[in-house]
Amino acid sequence: MPYLAHFGLKEHPFTLTPNTNQYFPIDKHVEIIQSIQFGIARNTGILKVVGDVGTGKTMLCRLLLRKLVGSDDAVAYLNAPQVDPESLVALVCAEFGLEAGSRPQMLQALNTFLLEQHALGRNAVLIVDEAQALGPAGLEAVRLLSNLETERNKLLQIVMFGQSELDDLLQRADLRQINQRIGFSFNTGPLNTAEAVHYIEHRVKTARVDGIDFPIFTERAMTVLAESAAFVPRVINILADKALLVAYGEGAIQVNDKHAEGAIDDTPQLARRLRLQRRWVKHLLIGVVAAEVAAVIALFTLNPALQGWAKERAAVVRGLLLPAAKSEAAPTVATTN
Repeated sequence: MPYLAHFGLKEHPFTLTPNTNQYFPIDKHVEIIQSIQFGIARNTGILKVVGDVGTGKTMLCRLLLRKLVGSDDAVAYLNAPQVDPESLVALVCAEFGLEAGSRPQMLQALNTFLLEQHALGRNAVLIVDEAQALGPAGLEAVRLLSNLETERNKLLQIVMFGQSELDDLLQRADLRQINQRIGFSFNTGPLNTAEAVHYIEHRVKTARVDGIDFPIFTERAMTVLAESAAFVPRVINILADKALLVAYGEGAIQVNDKHAEGAIDDTPQLARRLRLQRRWVKHLLIGVVAAEVAAVIALFTLNPALQGWAKERAAVVRGLLLPAAKSEAAPTVATTN
């Protein structure tokens, strides 16, 4: 399509659907995946990953799935399972390819299957994405599934990915048993400035047509987008995608800070509006103020009768000068959401 060809792209770089081919491996996420794999290998039982919306939990979940499916492990995956405890057991059995039946029959079949996997030296892993949707009853059902074990090993490794509401649920007194059984807990969060800029560059690079490598975003534009998105990857994707559209609408082949500001203005419910200080405006203002100060001093020196007026004028000038100096040292940020 013309839009992609305009920027030398073969696919959209900032889609909201997690695409493991566009994954940007920041150190913390790499550590989380490696730690989860270690926890599964040592039969930890239950592991948990929690983070705010848009900070990369689902991407990590997809990456973990891809790694496990490529191994000999048996893997079951549930996404936002808003079900009663009995239905949860049925879903887990279905994911492992087991036949449905009554609850006792399914639990027996599941236990037999897990023992077979254990005898073969394989791990059986249940991954639950958006685990906060389980609710108290669903989390209690997860705890009961974690009871399937031998004398020495847990037969089912459970990895829960959820929003911060999951931690809130686990603080309930009636869920303290499952909370105490969580062997490892991890948290995702916003990127830092350097990671956010490299994230944008990486997403563009993975979507480029081979042989085309001109920079689509200026350094300033990437910084503005990252700061306005509070360094949250999903919000960066939204703003960067809109900034590309703004630039394309103007016929520009590079996104600058003006295009970035246009995207931010169009997304007030998500983005922080930065009050960007234009250097030429500040320098002009400071120059005018300096001239005014000189004029006031001259008038005050030559004509003492104008003392009152000069003092008043000097106060006005100081009122202009001090805010300009402060804004030069520390630009202000306004939050609209």
